[in-house]
Amino acid sequence: SVPFLIRLFPSVLTKFVYLNFLAFPFFADFRRPELLVNNTVSLHLTTEPGVTVGIWHTVPGSRAAEARGQDQRWYEEALADAHPVIIYLHGNGGTR
Repeated sequence: SVPFLIRLFPSVLTKFVYLNFLAFPFFADFRRPELLVNNTVSLHLTTEPGVTVGIWHTVPGSRAAEARGQDQRWYEEALADAHPVIIYLHGNGGTR
């Protein structure tokens, strides 16, 4: 019966594969990552028309003093400087 239900309702399979309806830890505000992780800001990238991807930009501990109290513009400019950028992809389940 499971394959039949998946054939009738393919969106159910998508929900269980990606688990995008869950937010863990519960009651965390992922729009404000600075409350969870030091030296972090939430940004949004438009990859193509109508598609926006949310990202967190975290600077390393060696730049922590420089990042303290800075606004989002500083973090955006930090992405363009000579320091390397490491991209971490968390996988298909859960949230940032």
